[in-house]
Formats: sequence, C-alpha cells, structure tokens
Amino acid sequence: MKINTQLLLILILLPVISISQQNLYRVFFTDKNNCTFNPYNYFDHKAIERRIKNNINLYDSSDFPVNENYINKVKEYSDSLISINRWFNYICITTDNQKINDISQLPFVKNIEALTLKGNLCSNDNINEDTITILTNDVKNLLIKQTEILEGKLFDSAGYDGKGIRIAIFDAGFPTVNISNAFKKIRDEGRIIKTWDFAKNKEFVYGYSSHGLMVMSCIAGIYQGQKIGLATGAEFLLARTEVNGEPYFEEENWLQAVEWADKNGADIINSSLGYTYQRYFNYDMNGKTSLVAKAANLAAKKGILVVNAAGNEGDSKWKVIGTPADADSVLSIGGIDPETYYHIYFSSYGPTSDGRTKPNVCAFGEVAAITKKDEIKKVQGTSFSSPLIAGFAACAWQANPQLNNMELFKEIEKSAHLYPYFDYAHGYGIPKASYFLNKKKSNKPTFEFIKKVDEIIIKIYPEYLIDNSLPNLLYCNIQNETGKIELYKVIQVEQEEVSKIIINNNLKNKIINAHYKGYTNSIKIN
Repeated sequence: MKINTQLLLILILLPVISISQQNLYRVFFTDKNNCTFNPYNYFDHKAIERRIKNNINLYDSSDFPVNENYINKVKEYSDSLISINRWFNYICITTDNQKINDISQLPFVKNIEALTLKGNLCSNDNINEDTITILTNDVKNLLIKQTEILEGKLFDSAGYDGKGIRIAIFDAGFPTVNISNAFKKIRDEGRIIKTWDFAKNKEFVYGYSSHGLMVMSCIAGIYQGQKIGLATGAEFLLARTEVNGEPYFEEENWLQAVEWADKNGADIINSSLGYTYQRYFNYDMNGKTSLVAKAANLAAKKGILVVNAAGNEGDSKWKVIGTPADADSVLSIGGIDPETYYHIYFSSYGPTSDGRTKPNVCAFGEVAAITKKDEIKKVQGTSFSSPLIAGFAACAWQANPQLNNMELFKEIEKSAHLYPYFDYAHGYGIPKASYFLNKKKSNKPTFEFIKKVDEIIIKIYPEYLIDNSLPNLLYCNIQNETGKIELYKVIQVEQEEVSKIIINNNLKNKIINAHYKGYTNSIKIN
C-alpha cells in the first residue's frame, strides 16, 4: 500500500503561529459495512428540512458513521485518535512508522496519508488590537460604507435581516461574543444555537483569538445602532477550528466542523481561512486536490452555501487564491479598497489552476469591526470581505427562499456591479441588494468601441463623465478563444477617449470586454 507523505499547513487569513508535529496519519477505510444510521436522531430539524427541500437522500452513505470495529482495531496501533471523518470514511491518528505499516496491512484499510507538519501560519499584524487604528471619523464613515456599498439599506427597508437563516462561522475564537453589546439582541433571542471548540473538544468558544469576533461582527454586529454586517437577524453556529501556539490539526478541525455545521442545520458557512504554499503548490489550486475543497463541494451538494475568503497573498510570491476558495461550488470573496473601489493590494488573485473564474465576487478588504473592548476599529483582510458577503447572502436568501444554495450562488454573481464582465482580481464585482428586490440592472450604453484599421478605441459618452454616482473606472480585459483572460486592467477615466488598443497578430480572434458604470460590451478582433 502506498503512503503519500505531504506537508500540511493551514493559513488563517490573519494570525502568526509556529508549529511542529510528526507522525500524523489519515487512515481511510474501504467501506461502512454493518453501520446503522437514523437521520432523524442524528440531524437537527433544519438539516432535515434542507435535505427535503433540495431532494437530498436522508440516507446518503456519506453521513453514515465510520465502522466502530475498524476504528477500535486501528486504535490498537495508535498513540492517539485525533478525529473521525464520516464524509470521507477515515480517522486521523498519531502513531509511529512501524505501527502504521502494520495498519496498512489490515484488510479494511483502503489507503493512508501521512501528514508531516512543519511551517508557520502567516498573517497580517492587524489582528493585534493594540495596532488597530483607533476610532476616528474615517472609521465611522467606513462602518457606514461597508454595508452601503452592498445597498444594505434596501434590505433594511424591505425588512430583510437574515431571519431564519442559520450561519456557521469557522474561526480561531469568539472572545466577548457572549457579553458584547454588538451581539446582545442575538443572545437575548437565543440565536446562538450551538458552539464547539474542535481544538479542545468542548463547547466553550468565547476566548482565544479575536479574529472570529471581528468576523462575526461583519456578519451580524451592531454598533451604536449602526449595522456592521447585514444579517443581524440570523441564527449562528460558532466553531473554533484554529489554534494559536499549540500542536496544530487545523485542517482536521475544519473537516470536522463542516460535518458538524451540516448536522446542526447550517444554511451558510463562512470560512475566513485558507491553505496555501506550506501545504500545496499553485497547480494544486484546482478545486479537486485538497480534502477541504472536496469537503466544501460536498457541503454544497448537501444544500449549504459555502462562502470563503480568497486570501491575502496578492502581494506575495504565492499570489493566487488558497483552498477551499478554489472549490467550484464555493463562493470565493476577494477584497477591494474602500478608497479606490478596485482591488486592494493584498487580495489574492484568480483564476484557479484549471482556469475557472475566481474570486466570484468581492467586498471591502478594509473594514470597521468590533473589538474585545466593544470598540469599532479598522482591520484589513479578505477574512472580513467574506463575512460581509455571508451576511448579504443571508438577506438575499431570506428575500428569495425559493432558491437553492447554488441558484443563490449564481444570483449573487449576477447581482454584482460588473456582471457579466469579470476579471481575476474582482470576479463579477460587488453584489447589490437591488437586484434581489427588483431583478433590474441598468444596461444603458455608457461607451462604444470605435474600430479602425489598426486599432480599437474605447470612447466614453460625455454625459457619463460628469455622473459621480459611481467611481469613474473603466474595466477592460482581453479574452482568448477558450474563455481565459490573458490581460486585464482598471483605468481611471478622465476624458472621452479612454484607451487605444493596437491590433496585431497576437490579438487575432480574441475578444475585448469592457465595463463602465453598469454597462458591459464586447468586440471580437478579426
């Protein structure tokens, strides 16, 4: 039996940790023979409802328990049992090389993965509250803008606040969520349904890193009457999956948490986490290689909308999105600068290694979030772009309950301000609440292509140059015959004639796409 040795590391998109751990293995089993399963005893009623709504088999074998006899036999050769995974039918253990060879000979063992753990968790120092910008007028303005850019007031006016939607948050801790004024209404109404610390195997999650506190505030927090995030009426499942300064099994924790979230009736998962260069190569970011990407896709098949941060590697050697943001059925969220309204420098880029569009949409990558001192301060990271969209998604789903998760996924893309234009920095752009309330988007021409013998000119219509309702930005890309973007840029518009594209042999049969103030058009170069 072949044992695949890999380097394992999870990258939370903000704090720094060093780790060292040896002899960790995933032992996969051949079957689930002789396992009994009663979905009505196992699942929360909301998980049952979700399966019925989506015509999902209540007796899917992926939900069956792992064979206890197999577990007990492998435990005889193990130092410790770390986790049990139903969906992929394996257990994670620690043991030595000799014993793992003995385990590999057991007739019910399908294969084994050895996980050699070395490396560091990387981050942005803004997670340290002592370094976060103190509350000022610009932070107050940012607090308003981060939901205003999503047209959050339209959801408010229509009475949509995520009520009835259950959101699971996977993060590094939720200190003061149990006492903070930002979540008082959620606590008073009993809308924190369940909590679990997968690192310490207990219910208490209200300590440790403040990252999860800030993330939750960007979904559902309220500060002095102002919404920090949009889903203030939602229900919550809080899972601590990340560990600071302890032996690390974060990927295993994430895999356990996704099953737990499904079991306990999550409609949406927000995961501001990503696995990158210490674990994988760029070419592994194809949505099919990592187990967390496979698990995220499986969660989507079970009717859950999985929302994941794209990553903070845009200004590093890695550059591209991490996993599970690379998964096909994950709504991956990039970051934009709240001052310029285009890509913020650290936000990771698409596409996936197999050429799919990522990120899918974007939100502010610099936000105002709550701290342990119950103050609002400025923080950066796609870790916070993701929960803004998770809260938006909850409101959109409440407004359109007939949609399933993947229909909602596509509608969120269509609602974005650049759609159908896209690029690998912004995806389809910033989702807008108005789309979910009236399904109308402006498509009035704002520019035209002027084709000459050896060049194509993009000309802006004069009346739109003085329209200050939107940032004065032209988005433009060149797309090849396979649909992949070869070049894209954002241009600050200052005059009618914006861009001249010289036609040469390299551009033959390619398509120029452009977007300006709500209007997208294309031209093929013959």
